[in-house]
Amino acid sequence: MIILEILYLIVAAWLAVYGFNALYLTLVRRLRYKPAPVIKPAPDFDWPAVTVQLPVYNERFVAERLITAVAALDYPADRLQIQVLDDSDDITTEIIARLVARARTGGVDIRHIQRPDREGYKGGALQYGLKRADGEFIAIFDADFLPEAGTLKSIIPHFEGDLQIGCIQTRWSHINPDSSWLTRSQAAGIDGHFLVQQETRSTEGLFLNFNGTGGVWRRDCIEDAGGWQGDTLTEDLDLSYRAQLLGWRILYLPHVSVPGELPVHIGAFKRQQFRWAKGSIQTARKLLVELWRSRQPLRIKLTAAIHLTNYIVHPLILLNLLLTLPVILSGSPLLHIMPVFTVAALGPILMYWFSIGAHGKTRLARTAQLGVLLITGMGLSINNSRAVLEALLGIKTSFLRTPKFNVRGKQAVNENRAYTLPIDPIVLLEIAFAVYSLILLLIVLQMGVWRLVLWLPLYIGGFSYVAGLSIYQSLQSRSAAKKAHPSLPTAEWLQPSAPPIPDSSLERLSGD
Repeated sequence: MIILEILYLIVAAWLAVYGFNALYLTLVRRLRYKPAPVIKPAPDFDWPAVTVQLPVYNERFVAERLITAVAALDYPADRLQIQVLDDSDDITTEIIARLVARARTGGVDIRHIQRPDREGYKGGALQYGLKRADGEFIAIFDADFLPEAGTLKSIIPHFEGDLQIGCIQTRWSHINPDSSWLTRSQAAGIDGHFLVQQETRSTEGLFLNFNGTGGVWRRDCIEDAGGWQGDTLTEDLDLSYRAQLLGWRILYLPHVSVPGELPVHIGAFKRQQFRWAKGSIQTARKLLVELWRSRQPLRIKLTAAIHLTNYIVHPLILLNLLLTLPVILSGSPLLHIMPVFTVAALGPILMYWFSIGAHGKTRLARTAQLGVLLITGMGLSINNSRAVLEALLGIKTSFLRTPKFNVRGKQAVNENRAYTLPIDPIVLLEIAFAVYSLILLLIVLQMGVWRLVLWLPLYIGGFSYVAGLSIYQSLQSRSAAKKAHPSLPTAEWLQPSAPPIPDSSLERLSGD
């Protein structure tokens, strides 16, 4: 039993480190925040050449929205090049070809680039396009993001006068934050990252990361850091740290925002979280030793290590839950130190409370959104723990895309069946953990360990919510597909379907 108690203490203390880090970032953001200045260029500003890269893989529902928005960017036409980096193997390619041909007719320098294979996934596509890019600066927008016309002109002047700025990241805003409670929780989580973590790291001179989209890189920085590499699932985090370890800076601009579409299906959201979790730990394995060997100050090394390994929180949450029962039954005195770790848990709560409040919501709406965020986070701990474990064990998996459906507001997406994901068998484990948490709560109530009563309902609600939503949305999609295709066999209900696309010439750029 003493071994379990020691393990319980280690897990609780480890979790507290991440909790206190969130508390530190939040307090610094509140007490000494100085936003990046808004730089407006002079009338005779010499706008540099920019290449905009649009990495796309099977995005039939959002390809037109994306290309139309980027083609309308307000930037000198002779200094702007657009690359659609198309790795698609479905009808998206035909859609892109038609849109590119139309944009080129309108005078836009836009190119439809396809590779012979998907080696390196998104990172490989970006590197492939970089070799064919003309720009001094490289802007990147994922398929689910919609840059406004003035986005580039709001970013580029901030590079002027500081050659050490290798990348500028803008704030993510949201196209459909109120589609459902699931998207509300995602919006709150993303806002916590951008309105607290990214802002504080940037102003305090700490390491931060390019978030994969909604930002601009100095081409020299990418090349100096070794280019885009596909050995992790988070090529953006990997390049960010390699660049900063070489002395480049990443600047965050909170006043420039690029809206993106939030996943409306729990399966898509879990897939996205899995990729982020696994890729983060892969990057940590790759760069932590180099980080600690660097000449960076201890404060930067410590906060960077916490940043890179943040997804370790999820398996720690599960271990904490599993170890709680034997510790309670043994009557361990360790239960009396729980208030210390409860204080640490206030860090994430205060961070998200602050970020949600930045949108001027009522106290009731703020509380409800925070509650759903906490429940969703708990429910994802199994999904993300599997990702962390695979990364630690060096298990390689493919880059699995997050389906997007061109959702706006509260629009439903049941009719968009082509990219609907099947139910993940891990839902059975989520149900099992919900039952275990309920049993543990009953034991805690019977034994009068009141300090745990506050947290266990979050576990119960989290596992139940994620598992229940997974089952519900899967059944809902199957029902919609069956109604749309009553004559098809069950196995073909969810096969891709789309209206015919007019024939168009496809421009392929061959390798050099």
